[in-house]
Amino acid sequence: MLSGLAKRISVGVLILLVMPVLVWFIDWTWTPNEDNPILKPLFWMTETASSPWGAITSVVLALWFVWRLRLAFKPGALLIAILAVTIVGGQGVKSAIKETMEEPRPFVLWMEDEFQLDDNAFYALPRKERARIVEQHLKGEERVPPWLSKHWERETGYSFPSGHTLFTATWALLGIGMLLPRRRYISAVILMVWAITVAGSRLLLGMHWPEDLIVSILLSGLFAFLASWAAAFWVFSPGQIAVNIAEKCEE
Repeated sequence: MLSGLAKRISVGVLILLVMPVLVWFIDWTWTPNEDNPILKPLFWMTETASSPWGAITSVVLALWFVWRLRLAFKPGALLIAILAVTIVGGQGVKSAIKETMEEPRPFVLWMEDEFQLDDNAFYALPRKERARIVEQHLKGEERVPPWLSKHWERETGYSFPSGHTLFTATWALLGIGMLLPRRRYISAVILMVWAITVAGSRLLLGMHWPEDLIVSILLSGLFAFLASWAAAFWVFSPGQIAVNIAEKCEE
């Protein structure tokens, strides 16, 4: 069982890695492009993993997993707890790595070149002050649309790794680990497409480097594997399924 789970998660990780590895290999460099028609749709997509919408997304997806897996109340509640620990724990690990690595975001280094902004001094400031500096420098800047400037003002933390990519890739790989073997193919595919789209949006919006995405996807594979293994043991094991059936018969 574990070998099959590991294979499924590994294949999912490899699929998610194709885009960022290709971007890294060709040495693509981000620059502002206000004429790109897909930027605004990508921004809407990236917001599904941003605060506070990411919390709503998590609730919807957790309930979706329970519904698609046809779980009763107790195993469903246990699965939701496993999913919550996985997602929240992953974001906690991400935050710890960010504060350790202290990698500037692409848009910050672009601002350094364009406006002589010192990135070290920028990150030494409180977040509110960083947001004010972004607003001041980009006021009237035609190359950066106002909605993107506002997004940058909210996202002045470090770059490595990508929390949005970790969030969406973990959900996608949870789908590979739990939904795919139970023939919920459409749900698993939708989650994978969503994760790839959000990861791409982080590059095109000037928020992350390809390396940020690659490491986030690898981390998501680990978290999704552990969560799927825990769910297989506590929620989907033959003994637990027998208990669920007995409880239903008693109702």
